[in-house]
Amino acid sequence: MTEYRAAPLTIFIFMTILSTGYDTLLFARPRLYELLLKQVPEDKILMGKRVLRTEENEDQVVIHCADNSIYQGDILIGADGAHSGVRQSLYKRLEEKNLLPNEDTKSFSIGHTLMVGVAELKDLEKYPHLKDPHSVMNHVIGGDNKAWSVCNVPDGQVCWGLVYQYRTVAESREQQFRNSEWGSESNEAMIKEFRHLPCVYGGTMGDLIDATPKDFTSKVFLEDKIFTTWFHGRTVLIGDACHKMLPWAGQGAINAMQDAVILANCLYDLTDASRSSITAAFQDYYKQRYSQAKAMVESSRLISRAIAGQHLWERALRHALLHYVPDTMQQWNLAKTAEYRPQITFLPLIKKRGTGPVLPQKPSKRYSEEQAKKNVAV
Repeated sequence: MTEYRAAPLTIFIFMTILSTGYDTLLFARPRLYELLLKQVPEDKILMGKRVLRTEENEDQVVIHCADNSIYQGDILIGADGAHSGVRQSLYKRLEEKNLLPNEDTKSFSIGHTLMVGVAELKDLEKYPHLKDPHSVMNHVIGGDNKAWSVCNVPDGQVCWGLVYQYRTVAESREQQFRNSEWGSESNEAMIKEFRHLPCVYGGTMGDLIDATPKDFTSKVFLEDKIFTTWFHGRTVLIGDACHKMLPWAGQGAINAMQDAVILANCLYDLTDASRSSITAAFQDYYKQRYSQAKAMVESSRLISRAIAGQHLWERALRHALLHYVPDTMQQWNLAKTAEYRPQITFLPLIKKRGTGPVLPQKPSKRYSEEQAKKNVAV
C-alpha cells in the first residue's frame, strides 16, 4: 500500500498562486451549488424535468419532457452531463440524416468507478485534522485495484472518495451493463468493499461513510471522451455533454465554465435570432473551445492515470513523475494551463494578476461599439 501526502500538492498550490495571483480555495461541492443558485431568480429554474426528445425547425427548437410538458425557444443549450439527453436526441436526428461522424457513435472510455461523499464530523478531539485551517488531501493507493482519499474542508466537513479500477475493458463493460441504473444495492456492495479500510484520520473509511448524509453521496463511472459534434442548427452542447474528463486534474468543472463564458460571448454578439446567425455563433464558440477542451481531456487522462492508476505501466509513470520530473517542468506545465483564462467580454475585464502569461482573447464587437458610442457621448 502506498500513500502520497500533501508535500507535492503544497508545492503545486504555491506555484499556482505565484503564476495566477489567486489562492486556491477548497470547499464541498454543495456549497458551490448554493452560491450559484443564489444568483438566479427561483422562477428561472424548473426542477424535476427530464427531457425525452428534442426537435427543431427553421424558426424554433422544441423540447418534450417526461411529464408531457413542452417548451420552445430560439436556442437549446445541452448542459445536462455526460449522458446528455439533449445530445442523444440531437445525434439521433443527425444519424438519421447521415450527418453524424462515426467517432461520435462510439462509447465512452471507462476504467474506474468512483463513489464520493461529504461527511459531517463535529468531534474535533476525535478528528484533530479538522482544526487545520488548511485543506490537506490524503490519497491512498491500496492493493486489489482500490484507492481512496480524504480531504478536510471548512465547516467540519470531510470530502472522501472511493475508487475501483477495472482490470480489463471487458470487466468495465460488464459492470456498466449491470449497473446501468445506480441503486442502493450496487452502492452498498461497493461500500462493503471499502468499509474496513484504514482512514488516515484514524478509524476506518466506514466511519466517514456512516457520518455522511445519504443525499451527500453519489456514485459514477469515471469516463472520458471528447465529441466532435458540439452543435447543429439551434442546439449546442457545453460541459460534460461534449467533453467528459477524468476528475483528478480538476479540469471538468473549469472547462464547463469556460464553455459557458465563451458561448455567452458569442451569443452577445448575435445580430438576430435567425438560424444562420445562431449557427455562426455556435461555429465561433466551437472554434474557440474545441482544441483547448481536447487538450484538457488528454491531460486529465494522463494525470488521472498517474495519480490513481494501478496497472504496472501506470505505477511506473507515477514513480517517474514524482521522483524525476523537475519542478521547472511542473512550473512550465502549470503556466501553460493557467495562461488560458477567458473572461466575459461584454463586461469590464479583470486586470492580470500573477507572474504567468495570459493568452489574448477575442474581443466583443458589439461591446466595443457600445463603449465607443459612450466615449463619443462623453
